[in-house]
Amino acid sequence: MSAPKKVVLAYSGGLDTSIILKWLQSEYGCEVVTFTADLGQGEELEPARKKAEMLGIAPEDIFIEDIREEFVRDFVFPMFRANAVYEGLYLLGTSIARPLISKRLVEIAAETGADAVAHGATGKGNDQVRFELAAYALDPEIKVIAPWREWDLTSRTKLLDFAEKHQIPIAKDKRGEAPFSVDANLLHTSSEGKVLEDPAEAAPDYVYQRTAHPEEAPETPQFVEIGFEKGDAVSIDGAAMSPAELLTRLNELGGTHGIGRLDLVEGRFVGMKSRGIYETPGGTILLEAHRGIEQITLDRGAAHLKDELMPRYAELIYNGFWYSPEREMLQAAIDASQAHVTGTVRLKLYKGSVRTVGRWSEHSLYSEAHVTFEDDAGAYDQKDAEGFIQLNALRLKLLAARERRLKG
Repeated sequence: MSAPKKVVLAYSGGLDTSIILKWLQSEYGCEVVTFTADLGQGEELEPARKKAEMLGIAPEDIFIEDIREEFVRDFVFPMFRANAVYEGLYLLGTSIARPLISKRLVEIAAETGADAVAHGATGKGNDQVRFELAAYALDPEIKVIAPWREWDLTSRTKLLDFAEKHQIPIAKDKRGEAPFSVDANLLHTSSEGKVLEDPAEAAPDYVYQRTAHPEEAPETPQFVEIGFEKGDAVSIDGAAMSPAELLTRLNELGGTHGIGRLDLVEGRFVGMKSRGIYETPGGTILLEAHRGIEQITLDRGAAHLKDELMPRYAELIYNGFWYSPEREMLQAAIDASQAHVTGTVRLKLYKGSVRTVGRWSEHSLYSEAHVTFEDDAGAYDQKDAEGFIQLNALRLKLLAARERRLKG
């Protein structure tokens, strides 16, 4: 790969990406454009602007953008229409943010005339795959630089020495080993490494940042109603909200009640297993609510097919194939299933749990007249079940008769 002339760097303003910024300048002698995304991680982003300026980046080459609404509307909500969970538990909070960041990196590269993008993901994790697959899908000619796979700064000591040599500010707590690493956005927080590396040891309480300890959550349950239109949540307790506003409010509710904690050992796409602590308070409530409204609005055949497709869909997102044709094909099927997923769900939040306790919709397929144990006034003739059972039992009876004949 020829040396890049101008690089758009996914820049957090932290020590590692600041080192990457300076390394790109010194290693390649190239111009650097920084992109810092507000995905709802809960951090002040203006310090990233000041640090980029201090490291020599021109003001017009510093991009800081609030993309929370786009993140929830165009990435989180489509994923939740599928009820997607990876390996049965993980709500894909980190995975779903990467294609949006890559999209903006590629767009900014086109706007600024850059010929490359760069990220700070390591060579052991999934994020390098997600960033790069998305970038190449959006621009097959783009160069992608992954410093962690190229440089010789292979230890914390070497990184700090490089920072000091290039006068990059180092926070005092960065001089020691960080207890764990954190990725955060509006959907979740993810904590990995160091004190969490032994899966036999319980995670320390201080790892959890968004949720109260379930045992210390309020003693009184809280009930909340979530309104849906065509598969997407649109209101809480009757108040209409934008996608990001709604997820923010659900995070507050879930965090208060200790909802959405997950301790998971997962299979990474690159081959190894890793242990992570995830907090997805709002997403956990949203998943329960979406399944609740689907219970009365989605046909059995469609619902069961969705559940068959979901693991494949979740794996595609986890592995970085958001912009693949197969994910888009699955999305089209999933979105078609949501045409009548409209209505309201009432949920009970209590000490780490969220449960559907009521649901109603003008699009409901539920018929009390057909399922009642009282007189149904002819809505359902129970005698019809006999023929239904006999037809379905025919092949089983033939199989049993053969076994009896062969044994005799």
